[in-house]
Parts: sequence; C-alpha cells; structure tokens
Amino acid sequence: MSGAGPRSSGAVGAGAAARPRTLGETHSPLGMRLAEALREAMAAGRYKPGERLIEDRLAEEMGVSRIPVREALRVLSAEGWVDITPRRGATVAALSRAVALEMIEVRATLEGLNARLAARHRDDRIVAELTAVLAEGNKAAARGDNARLAALNARFHDLLGEAGSNSVLSDMMRLLRDRTTPFFAAMSRRRAREIWVEHAGILQAVIAGEEDKAGRLASDHVSNAGAHVLASIGEPAGTGAQPASTK
Repeated sequence: MSGAGPRSSGAVGAGAAARPRTLGETHSPLGMRLAEALREAMAAGRYKPGERLIEDRLAEEMGVSRIPVREALRVLSAEGWVDITPRRGATVAALSRAVALEMIEVRATLEGLNARLAARHRDDRIVAELTAVLAEGNKAAARGDNARLAALNARFHDLLGEAGSNSVLSDMMRLLRDRTTPFFAAMSRRRAREIWVEHAGILQAVIAGEEDKAGRLASDHVSNAGAHVLASIGEPAGTGAQPASTK
C-alpha cells in the first residue's frame, strides 16, 4: 500500500503508510458480541438459510438498539453468513449448487493433502490433542450437544491443519472452512455421530503414518458432508462431490 493513504494526526510516524482497519476496529465491541451470538445461533440452526433477519426484531430480542445489530449483520455479511441486498435487507446466506460444488471439490482436495502431510509428520503433541478432542466430540454427539459439537469440530480441523505442518496450506484451509461452515452447520448436526466416526478413522490413519489412507479418508469426509449439503439444496447426492485427485 502506498504512503498516500489517510493518516491519523500524530499517531503514525512521518512517512508511515496507513494500515487498513480490521473488523474489530471498525465495529463496536457490542456489535462484535452480537455477531458472535448470531453466528452461534445460525450454526445451531435457529435461523435457516434464506430466512430474513429483521433489525427491529433482532434488536428487541437482544435488548439493544438497531445500530449494533446493523454492525453485527455487516460483520456476518463480510464473513459469508449473511446476504444483504437493497430493499430486502439481511437474510441468512443460502448456497447455490454451482458454488457448493466448487467449495466441496477444493476443500476435499486440500483436506486430503493436509491429512497426508499430518500422517507423514505425526507430531505427538498434536496427536494427543486430537485424541482428546475426539473423545470430547464423541461424548457431545452422544448427548446431542450441538453448540459444543460445532466448537469441537472446528477445533479438530484446526488441529489437523496444524498437524500438516504447512502454514500456507493451513491458512488456505482455514479460509475455506470459514466460508463453508455456514452451509455445513445443519448437516453437521444431522450427521454428528457419523462425522466423529469419520474423524476417528482419519486420526487412526495419521497415527499409523498411513499417508494414502489418511488423505483418502479426509477427502471422503468432506465429500460425504458435501453430498448431504448438495442434497439439501436439490443437487443429487454424490454428483461431482468426489475429487479424483485424492483417490
């Protein structure tokens, strides 16, 4: 970025370029907290894809003014959870079949590659953490604790990304998971037990150092989830959801 951008008076040294502000800096703490609450509510299925999010109603439900609600919706729009359109306002984001296929294909390929690398490196510390998360995930699935499952699922995939020991790949996968999470949330609740069985298989292959098997299982894990997502939006399950490169 060139040095021609706006500068704060006295706060930035002479000649220093202005730094783009982050979401946390451009929105109030209350707006960010509301965004987190709405994000959790959408992940838990309390708001459905395509459902309108009316500012007045949300403000009344949450006991706040419309301003932080509007801020929260803008944050969620930037993250892909919410669509904001003129006249219609904010709605929970829905996924087209074409975009869903593209996301699933790319994520399945990257997750497969990462699992291969995780099996190659087999970091004992990360494996121990993954094993602990797996145990907690199975317990949460057994009692139907959707909020806990969402957090544990994210933690499992974050740790698996770390286990791959490739920072570029890990960053790419995190961005893609952030984009797919809003659309995978409902499927994750329906398939909770199956998902954690699949997690166990991936982890076992990683621990055993079976690179090909770990890669295949991780790719299949995403493709299985993707097939259910596609079915929920009218796409025949399995159509195009299995990338050939990881088989």
